[in-house]
Amino acid sequence: MRVLITGATGLIGSKISSLCHEKGIDVNYLTTSKDKIEHKDHYRGFLWNPEKGEIDKRAIENVDAIINLVGASIAQRWTDENKRKILDSRVESTNLLFDTLSKNEHQIKQIVSASAIGVYPSSLQKLYFEDEDGVDDSFVGKVVVKWESAVNNFKDLGLKVSKIRIGLVMAKNGGMLERLKEPVNFNIGAPLGNGKQWQSWIHISDLTNIFMYVLENGLTGTFNGVAPNPVTNKEMTKEVANQLNKPLWLPNVPGFVLKTYFGEMATLLLSSQLVSSKKIEEQGYHFQYLHLQPALHDLL
Repeated sequence: MRVLITGATGLIGSKISSLCHEKGIDVNYLTTSKDKIEHKDHYRGFLWNPEKGEIDKRAIENVDAIINLVGASIAQRWTDENKRKILDSRVESTNLLFDTLSKNEHQIKQIVSASAIGVYPSSLQKLYFEDEDGVDDSFVGKVVVKWESAVNNFKDLGLKVSKIRIGLVMAKNGGMLERLKEPVNFNIGAPLGNGKQWQSWIHISDLTNIFMYVLENGLTGTFNGVAPNPVTNKEMTKEVANQLNKPLWLPNVPGFVLKTYFGEMATLLLSSQLVSSKKIEEQGYHFQYLHLQPALHDLL
């Protein structure tokens, strides 16, 4: 089997590439940087430029499935220019893949694409499942709707289509945990806002294994990529401090301070998404990290 991965050199993509190699699955990957191109028997890089609609069509040769992870970081100040990059990096790249498959012979039967739980409206009470019709009225909600719509187009080509709505990724280098660690390490960690907002997290090992599970079992539809036991921001901050043996002595950081400092992007820090992992579990996936404490113990 050979898969084509977009975003293969990123936090999630690099680990999925490693999992593929462990399982004997060959990897093609697309990159915008010539410096990141490698040509090995089981790991081959190809250039593309979604902004210009350019792609090396050899990337889809002998490929059976696509794992679509590419997208500019959403954790940056939401200026008009950055908003454009965040949206276009997801939608234009997905559309370019679609156009490439439409116009060229290929044997690709499946696409498994990243998405985000930020599509769900912020709520302190509601538990969200994949069939939720409501959409958060934030910039993130709008991005996810357009992103998933572009991915759904692959159904018209006869492909199996799967979307993984990713929660807050806990990893050693990068992801949400990296941002939580820094202030705690300097003894200035504190819950954000009222600290009651739900944070649906996932250990990176479980997230990457879910992608592989969906791929190898040919699952279709939308799945939440979150652990079974979400926590509040206050609980998460406290547990990170406990793992690092650091005190939490500062009061909560008021929401207006975050909005002043981060602008519209403060939405990411203050929104609350209580998200269920039941659907992927019912498909037979067994989580390695069900609770935050052992997950953080492994990473910290």
